[in-house]
Amino acid sequence: MKFRYLFILIACAWFSQNTSAQSLIAAKPPMGWNSYNCFGSAVHEDEVKANTDYMAQNLKTYGWEYIVVDFLWSYDNPPGSNIGNPFQLRLGDGSYVPWLTMDKWGRLLPQPNKFPSAFKGDGFKPLSDYVHSKGLKFGIHVMRGIPRQAVWSKSPVKGTNGITADMVADTNSKCPWMNHMYGLNMSKPGAQEYLNSILELYASWGVDFIKVDDLSRPYSAAEVEGYKKAIANCGRPMVLSLSPGETPVAQAAHATKYANMWRMADDFWDNWKEILHMFDYAKNWEGVGGPGHWPDCDMIQIGKLSKRGPVGQERYSRFTEDEQYTHMTFWSIYRSPLMIGGNLPENRELELKLFTNAEVLAVNQQGENPKQLYKKNGAMVWYSHVQGSKDVYVALFNIGDSNQKVSVDFAALGLKGNVKVRNLWKKQDAGRFKKGYSEDINLHGSALLKLSPQ
Repeated sequence: MKFRYLFILIACAWFSQNTSAQSLIAAKPPMGWNSYNCFGSAVHEDEVKANTDYMAQNLKTYGWEYIVVDFLWSYDNPPGSNIGNPFQLRLGDGSYVPWLTMDKWGRLLPQPNKFPSAFKGDGFKPLSDYVHSKGLKFGIHVMRGIPRQAVWSKSPVKGTNGITADMVADTNSKCPWMNHMYGLNMSKPGAQEYLNSILELYASWGVDFIKVDDLSRPYSAAEVEGYKKAIANCGRPMVLSLSPGETPVAQAAHATKYANMWRMADDFWDNWKEILHMFDYAKNWEGVGGPGHWPDCDMIQIGKLSKRGPVGQERYSRFTEDEQYTHMTFWSIYRSPLMIGGNLPENRELELKLFTNAEVLAVNQQGENPKQLYKKNGAMVWYSHVQGSKDVYVALFNIGDSNQKVSVDFAALGLKGNVKVRNLWKKQDAGRFKKGYSEDINLHGSALLKLSPQ
């Protein structure tokens, strides 16, 4: 009997230790910038550096830290190319484009015409070093699986004895919107070793964040686990982000265990209807997020978008100013990862104001257990608790068709007596109230409050 209790104590200690280690990665929702929404597949090294410089100078002190190069960095976009969307072109001989930069082990490398510092075979290491020199962290996007050209050329799998790419690929597993990868058959010898080899490469580049695409829809549990094992094997801490959604809610326990963030929905863009849909996705995932694992509302559609695709013409966000505040307010109260999609050097005063309000960002980074209080008659209220206090964060939303008053009842939040209300966007105290608080909210607008019982 004593041995049984000893085993239980050891098991509990192991679980606690590993859970703590997991929560150290993305203990709070990651905050950063991603190249996709402004440059599609055609971002160049100088543009990544320009966004790095801007973040270091203007945003870093507010908690923004990740610089992420999104998809097709191994493809040579033609000069002036606006190719941004995934594509499935085929030449007359049946071969596929794009043809990608790859090493002898079947591992994709940065295309030197887009990333000149990779010309000598150093991969993303020089760019990563630049990002790190600014006190920031570096991330990349990859597609699930193994390159088709590695399969055709029977590239050897590093770390194995005689296993080649064609022996580990599942040629029936294909992304429906991108044509250059096959899935991995994780039951085959060498499949995990291939993932180990690419994460070993990324670790040597100094990668801190890896966004793996075509992994959540359909949910590829074996490959998700494979990436997690490969990250552990490489010895370098990295955030693991799963994309795109809709990630099945039925896989919540698995995603929570193996990933640091995962997309709840498909690509989000600057359209009000998509914000309305995001509210519903978020409700489905209510109560799941926490230290080390975050449901992801997708990137922030604020600032200069689509400079080279991928959706629509080059523009500043199509959201109205009120809608942009609602966008940031909901992503903050819900504790979604905050990844800016616009080109940072072209930010105006409005964008800077939206990204540098420390009181608002504290809601995202320090709130606990966000929940929906109600949604009715074109009004919606979400709230979360302030860590280490009896204070409550509250977000009021007008999602109706006209300006209206939105209210919150203090009793519904368990608050009694006089309650001090602070408007976080305005950085002003609104006063003290006893039973509740209401505010006139513009069409598609919002308010973000901190309620402090006195």
